[in-house]
Amino acid sequence: MSKINVLVVEDESIVSKDIQHSLKKLGYNVVGASATGEKAIELAGTEKPDIILMDIMLKGSINGIEAAEAIRESYSIPIIFLTAYADESTLSKAKITEPYGYILKPFKEIDLHTTIEMAIYKHSKEQLVVKERDLLYSLAGSKDASNDFIFVKTNSKLVKLKNENIFYIEALKDYVVIHTAETRYTIHSTMKDIEQKMGKVDFLRVHRSYIVRLDKISTIDYPNLVMEKIDKIIPIGGSYRDDLNNKIKQV
Repeated sequence: MSKINVLVVEDESIVSKDIQHSLKKLGYNVVGASATGEKAIELAGTEKPDIILMDIMLKGSINGIEAAEAIRESYSIPIIFLTAYADESTLSKAKITEPYGYILKPFKEIDLHTTIEMAIYKHSKEQLVVKERDLLYSLAGSKDASNDFIFVKTNSKLVKLKNENIFYIEALKDYVVIHTAETRYTIHSTMKDIEQKMGKVDFLRVHRSYIVRLDKISTIDYPNLVMEKIDKIIPIGGSYRDDLNNKIKQV
């Protein structure tokens, strides 16, 4: 098994060297070290580490949180924050960047090892989910609205689901739930991706959390609509109302 490549971002030279020594002792490969957020962003792109240990309070114009945010936007690299600050304000700012761990200084080698291994494992599982989602999309074909089916993963197998059987699609945190009259399928995706996949001929987004199949709507009574057969009431977002009016035939 190849060694895990780690980038260390710490502005205190002695602390940085100590961390690097601990990492090498634990069997990790240190691919670089940075004392600034700017350099950390650069090394993330050139070295492509498997994981980054990032001190929050860096000297210079970019702190660790800002550097982590910039890295997250450009690269899929898990980041673990290192800090001596455990106050609520710091935590609130740090968690926005969705770190894979948070280690308080001073820490023991076992803490470093455990957090890195958990972060690498979590990230690998998330990457598998992304690959599975891309596979589902490729199986479903192109993004043309002419496709009349999609494949949905359920119980470790791919199930063909006809678009005409879908009533509505609902956002649920990091997942979306596809509802039919008899059952529902929960997949790891985003409403934006699903909206593009389903097209805008038969389906329409009527709320930031809902996409409906137009021919399944039974009544519209703003600010809500009702889906036929299942009598599901769905809110209509103000910014989506005009799109809905333009899609339906009114007399």
